[in-house]
Amino acid sequence: MKLSQFKFKFPEELIATEPTPVRDEARMMVVHKSTGEIEHRIFKEIINYFDDGDVMVFNDTKVFPAKLIGNKEKTGAKIEVFLLRELNEKHKLWDVLVEPARKIRIGNKLYFGDDESMVAEVIDNTTSRGRTLRFLYDGPHEEFKEALYKLGMTPLPPYIKRESLPSDAEDYQCIFAAKEGAVVAPAAGLHFSRELLKRLEIKGVKDAYLTLHSGLGNYRDIDVEDLTKHRMDSEDMVVTQELVDIVNAAKDENRNVCAVGTSVLRGIESAVSMGGHMKTYAGWTNKFIFPPYDFTVANAMVSNFHLPYSTMLMMVCAFGGYDLVMYAYDEAIKEKYRFGAYGDAMLIVD
Repeated sequence: MKLSQFKFKFPEELIATEPTPVRDEARMMVVHKSTGEIEHRIFKEIINYFDDGDVMVFNDTKVFPAKLIGNKEKTGAKIEVFLLRELNEKHKLWDVLVEPARKIRIGNKLYFGDDESMVAEVIDNTTSRGRTLRFLYDGPHEEFKEALYKLGMTPLPPYIKRESLPSDAEDYQCIFAAKEGAVVAPAAGLHFSRELLKRLEIKGVKDAYLTLHSGLGNYRDIDVEDLTKHRMDSEDMVVTQELVDIVNAAKDENRNVCAVGTSVLRGIESAVSMGGHMKTYAGWTNKFIFPPYDFTVANAMVSNFHLPYSTMLMMVCAFGGYDLVMYAYDEAIKEKYRFGAYGDAMLIVD
């Protein structure tokens, strides 16, 4: 398919800049693949679409406070630093993005905090905006991480045009988040409250978890019309034996397997074995899913409403069918569903 096929117009005001006050009371559009029927529900009603023995697969990655504001030595220029991942614990090396990048060169020092007690030195250029920083901190690694994260802010998506607030540290985090490493929250999981998870458990719906540390590649513009030529950024992921056993048993019993979010769907499809089963996996994935695509494990998925041209929209179209999903998006715009990570949800079922 072509990039231009994922263009659609929608009012910018439909982008949610704040979460729903109660997680599981966002709106939910239910799309039935087999009939094309569309229903308008509240998210906590998702329990009505699953039964005893069905499985929901979640992404238990944890977002860390990746956005820092620093000052450049001598000039005092304000520099935004976006932490991507730690490269070396012993030497406190981090892969980061900087803005404005033109001002930051190898050898520059950056100072963070009101007292400028956290200092980092630029030791390498990695991409046009990418740099490697060495933090000059004398102390144990855990103490350093705690001090660094106290200076950081929640990395809200770039389409949310406001500064992050202290409340975002909780709002932009799934309640089951456990494995630190993401700079992008698995947004479909944000709709699940503790109460809803408990109700699902009582009904007999099983929960299972994979870990996929979502990165900024989710927001990177695609610059080719032919989607077969696009290359996704690699993301670190883990599929455990526990997850494999739960999902494969459900498949063998013809139960529903629901992928909660595009990151989960991508992770599952990166660990597919023969006959619609899963296998364990630990490593990196750069899998890019767009229509047409044959899914063999999950037969249901939860997703938020994504922006035009996004790889997440392409994956949802691959799962639900291009024509049906694009029609559903037209309906979402008419019905004023909220788009983005803090927005409303879509459930796709057979």
